[in-house]
Amino acid sequence: MKNNYKLKSFKDKKDAEKVLLDSRKRIDEIDNEIFDLICQRTSFAMDIALAKDYIGMPVYDKKREDSIHKKIEKLSEKNHIDVDISNQIMDMLTTLSKNEQKEILRRNVNG
Repeated sequence: MKNNYKLKSFKDKKDAEKVLLDSRKRIDEIDNEIFDLICQRTSFAMDIALAKDYIGMPVYDKKREDSIHKKIEKLSEKNHIDVDISNQIMDMLTTLSKNEQKEILRRNVNG
């Protein structure tokens, strides 16, 4: 998704306030969608943890994380989004997933 932002000129202060309010409302909606997607992403931790455990893989998979970062870097550059910040976001998401996987495995071992 390209950043197709165009500078907007306003008729008056009221017009600018309406754009601000509408934009913030849409950002709030997008934040909710992002959170829902994070929950969906994290919900796969159980399947991933149990599959890794069965296969004998560690929770940390460097090859997979490197692959994710390469994909994110390409997407960030294509969409003119700061690569470093995008990588930080992915680091947080993978940390969330790994922590969840570790907790699942701990509970699985301890009953």
